[in-house]
Order: sequence, then C-alpha cells, then structure tokens
Amino acid sequence: MLKVYNTISRKIEEFKPLKAGEVSIYVCGPTVYDFLHVGNFRGPVVFNFIRNWLEQLGYKVTYAQNFTDVDDKILNRATKENKTADDISSTYIKEYNKDFEILGLRMHDKNPKVTEFLPEIISMVTDLIEKKKAYVAGADVNFEIAQFPEYGKLSNRKTDELKEGVRIDVDANKKSPLDFALWKSAKPTEQLKWPSPWGEGRPGWHIECSAMVRGMFGDQIDIHGGGLDLVFPHHENEIAQSEACSGHALAKYWMHWNMFNFGGTKMSKSLGNVVSMREFSDKHHAEVYKWIVLSVHYRSVADFNDDTIDRAYAGLAKFYSAMAMAENVKASDASVSAVMDEKYKAELEQVWNTITEAFNDDFGTPSAFAAVFETIRKFNSRIRRGMKVTPQVISQCEQFLAFMKKFGSALSLFQQEPQKFLTELDNKLLAKLGHSRADIDALVAERAKAREEKDFAKADEFRKKLTDRGISVSDTPTGSFWEVTK
Repeated sequence: MLKVYNTISRKIEEFKPLKAGEVSIYVCGPTVYDFLHVGNFRGPVVFNFIRNWLEQLGYKVTYAQNFTDVDDKILNRATKENKTADDISSTYIKEYNKDFEILGLRMHDKNPKVTEFLPEIISMVTDLIEKKKAYVAGADVNFEIAQFPEYGKLSNRKTDELKEGVRIDVDANKKSPLDFALWKSAKPTEQLKWPSPWGEGRPGWHIECSAMVRGMFGDQIDIHGGGLDLVFPHHENEIAQSEACSGHALAKYWMHWNMFNFGGTKMSKSLGNVVSMREFSDKHHAEVYKWIVLSVHYRSVADFNDDTIDRAYAGLAKFYSAMAMAENVKASDASVSAVMDEKYKAELEQVWNTITEAFNDDFGTPSAFAAVFETIRKFNSRIRRGMKVTPQVISQCEQFLAFMKKFGSALSLFQQEPQKFLTELDNKLLAKLGHSRADIDALVAERAKAREEKDFAKADEFRKKLTDRGISVSDTPTGSFWEVTK
C-alpha cells in the first residue's frame, strides 16, 4: 500500500487516486530566462522517480510540468540582449531539455507554456469575476481573498496574521493588501502583452498554473508538486482561485520537496554560490547529482557541498564496483552455465520486499539505499575476482546484476555499463586531482615489474607514490587493478 505525505493535511495518507488505476500529476516548472541551477533540478529528479514508481505499481500516469515563459526576468533579459522574449524563453527551454537529457530523466508527458494558454487564462479570470471572487481595478484584475474563507489552509496561515506579519506594498487598486493579481495591465513598451476584456496586459503568475491545470486535466488532479518555497504564496493562491472557480479541491495530494543547502546555507544568487546544472555536469557525472538527490528523503533538507559530492562518488563506486565484479566473474569462464541458486533468489526477493516497503512509505529512498548497501556488502563477501567459477556463482552474479538494474530503473540510476562508468568516474576524479591515466598506468606497471622481480621494497615505494596521488591498488591472482580512492 502506497502512502504519501500530504502537505495540506500535514499527515501521511494512503494513496487513492481520483480514478482507479490512473494518476494525474502537475509540477510547477522553471521560469526560462537562464540556465537552471542545481537546486532547480531536485524536483525533476524526485518526480521522475515518483512517476516511475507509480508506473511500476501499475498506474497509468500523466505527468505535466510547465514552462513559465511570461515573466519580468524574461523581459529584462530580452531588453538587455536586444532580443525578443520568445528568443530568450525558447533558448532556455532547449537548454533545460538538454540538461534533462544529460541527467538521463524521462521527458514529461506534457510541457505546457503560459503563452499557449492565454484563452484558458482569460476564461478563468472571467469566471472568477462573474462569481464575484475577483474584481476589476482599472485595467488590472485582482483576486479578493475575503471571498475565499479557506485561504491559508495549505500553508496553515491565517489572513489576520498575514496582514500583521507580512510586509506588503500598499496598492490603491486593491481592496486588501493580500489580494493578488490575476491580470496585470501592460506598460507602454512591454513586449509581453495580450488583448483582454480589461485592456492589454498579461496574466499574473498564480493564475497561469491554475489555467494550465484546468486546460489539461479539468477541475481536479491527483498530485500537485513543487518546491517547499512555493507553498506560500504560489500554491496557496492557486488553491484559492481554482477552488473558488470550480467548487472542487484542486489537488487530492500536495507534495513538496525540500531545499538544497549549499555549504550550510541556502543557495542564493546574491551570495554568489549558485552552480548551474550545466556547470556541475561538465565536472561530474550525472549519476553523482542523482545520487545526491535520491539518497536523501525528498522532504528533508539536502546539503550540497564538496563532502556530499565526495560521498556520492564513494557510494556510486561501491555500487558500480560490485556490478563490475559480477560481470567480470560471470565472463571469466564461458564454459560454465548458470544453475539457479534458489537460496540467493529468496534472499534478493526479501530485500526487494524491503525496498518496496520503503518506496511505498512516502517514497523513502534512504531506507531503500541502506538495504541495497547491505546486499552489496554480502555479495562482495562471496564473490571475488580470481575465484573458482561454479554454476551457482554464475547464477548469483546474474541475479545480482538483474536486481541492481531493477532497483535503479525507478530511480534512473545504475543503468550505465559498470566498467565504462567506473572508468569515466575515475577520469573525472583524475582531472580534479591533476593526474593523467597514462601516468598512473605507468606507475602501476613499474610496481608490477618490481613485484615480478621480487623487489618488494621498490614495489612498496611505487605503492606509496600511488597512494600519495590518491590511487588505491588491489592485487589479485589475475593481476593488479587500480582506482582513484573514494
């Protein structure tokens, strides 16, 4: 039984979609005016997993994530670069999709853009005015929160407290300082403007998502997702305008991922500690990023710093090294055929039950990772390079590889060719350390030669040189193997 934490009820609930066997998901996407930073991709990685797991449970999932292509940031960049707003948004949608591809994530079923939903937005604003939930002020239209008594139910805030505790600019066109814009009148030189019953203008941020959800799915969806920073005011305002319009709950489940801390502090452009996803993926393998995201529960704050990156390298190396070992042993004697090891099969089935329980408990990836770490530890205690290959050994290797692929499939992790991945991982680390593979190979060869000549003192000197360079060497009956220490 799948259980999820519902932000609006503030408790874990059994997951029961609106329509049996089908799940609709809408996740708030990026404003496309620049390359997205590493914090922006935590949600896409998390919801890629959520969608995959729902499908593995047998649901038919329709997953939408929007692109906000109407925003002041886009206009400002267009003015600065002497381009159109469409030039800017189109460019960075392509760059976002490229980052998505680098990360190895599945594309969404729908990627609506605000500019594609102007008729739906105008229609929804009109409905709210007719229902007396919104009012016209000049060429602006504002939502009147006094007409929605449940305002604040998602963020658990009271309107009286908001008026006292939140600094809001005074606007003579608003009945209350908490009322928010559904339609904003255009400035004379503004690029992004459209005709409407209230004059030329553009939609407010909040109405955009509500209209896109209604246009694609109707009045209700199963899951609405976003970052924790969107709970208020964005998602609170979405609820107000959508539910005031339809009379139905907008989403059955509200799911929010937590923030990244960068060096112990929140990522911030003002602090200058923002790292784009493209910059990160140029330096590190995409698996490193996905490991950092998925090894932490999505509702927990995740640190993003050199230590977490190093731990990701170490964890990935452990997982992929075991997979490479299984492939190496399986291929070491082609004359031996597998005979099913029923005891090991039962052992892995039990581990999979543990993983299933973890994933079904609000997508609890940390507990699942812990179970797999223990499985790898046991596998490494049984299977070694150079060991005698038996039918049962071949079976264990095959079952282990299939198990790892199955575990990784929901996460979009561990699908790389193991030895190739380990080489790529080491090449990234060698570049970081300032060493070349050729230099390390030469030192390892010199050490091997010294060992052949039984000059063990000299061999130890070479081992120390390698260790000082951050290289670990392992000796087996079939030769010496090295890797960057992780």
